[in-house]
Amino acid sequence: MNNKFLGYLSIPLTLAGHNMQAQQADKSNSSEKTNGKKMNIVFILSDDHRYDYMGFVGKIPWLQTPSMDRMAHEGAWMKNAFVTTSLSSPSRASILTGMYSHSHKVVDNTAPLPDGLTFFPQYLQKAGYITGFFGKWHMGNDSGDPQPGFDHWEAFKGQGEYYNPRLNTNGKWIQYADSVYVTDLLTQHAIDFIDQQTKNHQPFMVYLSHKGVHDNFQPAKRHKGCYRDKPLVYPASFNMPKYGITTPPTIDSLTGKAASGKDFYGENMMPNWVKNQRESWHGVDYSYHGRPWETQVRNYCETLRSVDESIGAVLDYLVENGLDKNTIVIYMGDNGFAWGEHGLIDKRQFYEESVRVPMLVWAPGLFPGGEVVEKMVQNVDIAPTLMHCAGLEKAPQMVGESFVPLLLGKNIPWRDKIFYEYYWEYEFPQTPTMHGIRTDRYKYIRYHGIWDTNEFYDLQNDPDEMHNLITDPACQDTIKSLNHELYNWLESTGGMSIPLKRTEWPHSDHRNMGNY
Repeated sequence: MNNKFLGYLSIPLTLAGHNMQAQQADKSNSSEKTNGKKMNIVFILSDDHRYDYMGFVGKIPWLQTPSMDRMAHEGAWMKNAFVTTSLSSPSRASILTGMYSHSHKVVDNTAPLPDGLTFFPQYLQKAGYITGFFGKWHMGNDSGDPQPGFDHWEAFKGQGEYYNPRLNTNGKWIQYADSVYVTDLLTQHAIDFIDQQTKNHQPFMVYLSHKGVHDNFQPAKRHKGCYRDKPLVYPASFNMPKYGITTPPTIDSLTGKAASGKDFYGENMMPNWVKNQRESWHGVDYSYHGRPWETQVRNYCETLRSVDESIGAVLDYLVENGLDKNTIVIYMGDNGFAWGEHGLIDKRQFYEESVRVPMLVWAPGLFPGGEVVEKMVQNVDIAPTLMHCAGLEKAPQMVGESFVPLLLGKNIPWRDKIFYEYYWEYEFPQTPTMHGIRTDRYKYIRYHGIWDTNEFYDLQNDPDEMHNLITDPACQDTIKSLNHELYNWLESTGGMSIPLKRTEWPHSDHRNMGNY
């Protein structure tokens, strides 16, 4: 086939690790049929793409994402999509397993994959699908080697490279050169894979996992500098967590009492860890150990353009080859990303820009376009949804649900709250362990292992999360109720243990660099 935007020859696609004779389509007992036969599946994952950095949302007036806009216009925008842990490896494990982080045990970016996990592509293989993985694995045993559930495998080790990547292709390492750009490379190879399965009349599942838009942001050469002079959009909370609101000792000479509540934390009750993090790798005042965050925002947006083009290339191929009526395409980010909110960058926190992700669904043969789904969906729903599209029931260990009925406009019982967890990392000690719960209106965040304030927000009246109401007398009953539900969730799902692992190497944060 023709390579639309690449200056290299596509490599031959070979399948590995799949017993073709053993492929037999499972009979589906699913109560909800998608359409007459198994749907082809394309799942496109980006890295660190926040939920509102898409052109049609209007957050950034000059940001161009025509393919994402197309998915929203011709498909559905899952407006309230969340991850259960806003960190790459835990989120990716939840996508593949349909399980919470404390259940699948991939709690951070260095935790190994435990034995016994089953990824949803393994169920698809048993149902007759040919499956292909392209791109960034970045989870558990991250050697770049092939992982279970995929007949065709192309992946780089760790974070990989934007230019001239080295890919493990079905167990053989291939080094690319001549300024090959990884987003383009992965996209073309994924399309080549689809083309081969179409010719063989095989149902397929493609997992296209991009490096973009992860730091160190490097746009394709054709996009470099396109946003150089564009004005930045500063969030409302950019300057809110001010340094030095109160400096101990705070004991009043008249009363003998130390400061507490708003007298200590300030009128908005911002936690101390947030103030301290401003001057860290993940804060606007010392972003990436001194790289100006303003430059990084523009590079991020320029890098996003190739991811958008990747989506467009896949959609175009499906339409041109008559596959659009029996294929579902889901695009999402593995977690969100802060660009100055609360003076922070990066993810990990339970603030909206960190925990919310872009999620778009395109399936012209399944539902009409232009839908906006308001219900709260999560990364743990991806596996049950794609299994549903394959005519399969979700596996019993999966805690998520298929959102196909929501796409079909059905009024079904659905969650009215989401839960969140993040566990402190040795490499990034500025962000504490936290658990949280969010409803349509309220958010409660509980911190573990630090002497600081918890947080409670009324999202209806304070969408920017600038006024922590944790001390408000009128909110105490709601806070107590949410705290109770949070513990019920942890106890009922086996989440009452804080993970601990060996960390026998020096610190890497700038305050303690090289020290044990």
